[in-house]
Amino acid sequence: MRTVIGLMSGTSMDGIDAALLRTDGIDTAEPGAFITIPYSDGFRAELRSCLGGQGPIPDVERALTEAHARAVKALLADAGLRAADVDLIGFHGHTILHAPEQRRTWQIGDGALLARLTGIPVVADFRTADVASGGQGAPLAPLYHRGLAAGLAKPLAVLNIGGVANVTWIGADGELIACDTGPGNALVDDWMLARTGRRYDDRGAFARTGSIDAVALTALLDHPYFERPAPKSLDRDAFDPAPVAGLSAEDGAATLTAFTAFSVERVLEHLPAPPVRWLVTGGGRHNATLMEMLADRLRVPVEPVEAVGWNGDALEAQAFAYLAVRSRLDLPLSEPGTTGAPRPVTGGRFNPVA
Repeated sequence: MRTVIGLMSGTSMDGIDAALLRTDGIDTAEPGAFITIPYSDGFRAELRSCLGGQGPIPDVERALTEAHARAVKALLADAGLRAADVDLIGFHGHTILHAPEQRRTWQIGDGALLARLTGIPVVADFRTADVASGGQGAPLAPLYHRGLAAGLAKPLAVLNIGGVANVTWIGADGELIACDTGPGNALVDDWMLARTGRRYDDRGAFARTGSIDAVALTALLDHPYFERPAPKSLDRDAFDPAPVAGLSAEDGAATLTAFTAFSVERVLEHLPAPPVRWLVTGGGRHNATLMEMLADRLRVPVEPVEAVGWNGDALEAQAFAYLAVRSRLDLPLSEPGTTGAPRPVTGGRFNPVA
């Protein structure tokens, strides 16, 4: 058993999630303290300017790494621990480019600098090996989901709604199938910022005041991605929101929220059996309008992961703590059913304390 800190900066660009986990990287995981450190509006704009692999990347990467170091120190203080009490950090960094069909994925974040700043060894660069082998490099949380869900009824779906949404399907025999389902919060967040100046639609209250435009929704869903079988993955900006451009602010929010829900339903076409239950993690589970739309489309229980005692804010950060240990044990971080890699693939780059 190792004491590990997992760090996650997701495609929603809200901030840094930092979670403590005691784990063997196999079948034992004991969650500990968790914090979120929001990004300032100024840094969020700088980070956004790097999407697509452009902008002041070296400066932003250093600032991002320093912010993660502060998050580690804040988590340690909150938990009453010292750096010497922690064996390892799993540092995802922040994805600025994801094009697995070109065998490219880019997460900025300097693992060696983070190790120096915190005094704790760091595993970073989790996705590159999978993409280099021919996999999608995402999603990477499914092995952790399977471990947590050992005692739950199957088939089970764990749906993570961040900037992009992804699903882990877990069969009765432990079989895993995973993929990005389509947009998560990113399109709605961008719409809200552009049309209202707000960073997101709090609990989906704004979308609730609008009406879904059926023509625009049909156009959004007419995308070849939804026909592709799993595993598959997306860049944050894979979908063009042009079909909603002429709508009111309220109707655009309603239609883009529906787009997320309908795209989750489309993944049922690619699963061996429909899940008996959907557990939702990530920021999207706080969007009551979206959760109602999902329940309407999926027609089985759709619940936040807290219904089974998990922490939906901490889950992805915990997953990278778990994967960091697996990396050090040279165990797979992905399987063919989760990323499409031709074989189970380990990964991660180890950065000792210099």
